[in-house]
Amino acid sequence: MASNPAFNRLEQDARSGYASFQERGAATNPGNAPHAQQGGADTWGSQQQLQDMYNSPTAGPVDTGRVTMDDVIMKTLGLFALVLGFGAVGWVVAAQNPGLGMILLLGGMFGTLGLGLVIAFKKTLSVPLIVAYAVLEGLFVGAVSQVFEAAYDGVVPTAALATAATFAGMFLAYKSGLIKVTDKFRRIVTMMIFGYAIFALVNVAFAWITNTAFGIGGSGALGIGISLFAVGLASVSLALDFDMIDRAIATGAPQKYSWLLAHGLIVTVVWLYIEFLRLFARLRE
Repeated sequence: MASNPAFNRLEQDARSGYASFQERGAATNPGNAPHAQQGGADTWGSQQQLQDMYNSPTAGPVDTGRVTMDDVIMKTLGLFALVLGFGAVGWVVAAQNPGLGMILLLGGMFGTLGLGLVIAFKKTLSVPLIVAYAVLEGLFVGAVSQVFEAAYDGVVPTAALATAATFAGMFLAYKSGLIKVTDKFRRIVTMMIFGYAIFALVNVAFAWITNTAFGIGGSGALGIGISLFAVGLASVSLALDFDMIDRAIATGAPQKYSWLLAHGLIVTVVWLYIEFLRLFARLRE
């Protein structure tokens, strides 16, 4: 299981050999080996056609409709652009109308939660839902960033810089082999993520009921410790995301899964950014 719920179906499909992808391949080549042998020249065409086939270059991932690193990068950049663009909208709205900004914040928070579950468990991959998620996520990020920046001047650029640096550091650590993602490592981190997700929901309810800014732990030592743990967990999750991308490419995942991989990576990056916001705000207290 991957660190991000959006990867659950990809993991399951990888274990089953991407059945839908194999079926599509069978449909494009309905003739099996025995039939080809029986058909002889009538099946395969002229000798010249055979020679042309042998002389043609080997089909690559793009030719066979499989996911590539370029696909993932381009989809990730596209979704990230949506998050930034609608984040700017959320920022401006929250700055000019705090009440409407709070609606965007709460709507984006619960909207992405619900939509994320739909994306994770929907039987078929829906690109429009992934795009809609990026839009809602952007509005949420913009609104919450404005709220934090108004309360703690300079905290947003600091959190953004820390997120970028952490992403680069985790990528280098993963690619250099400093961090090795094993099955045991993946299971442990995934269980920790689900446990923290439950805690986060409880903490949100606690913050609303007690009317406190950060919920459990506040801005004291306990609260700072919780934020440090969350930042570390989100950082490690990036390694799992990188590993899932490599595994999807290695196992020949259908090209459409590049959207799911990009979506999962953006979700983790935004999570990391929000945790940095909370950490630096607590430290400012």
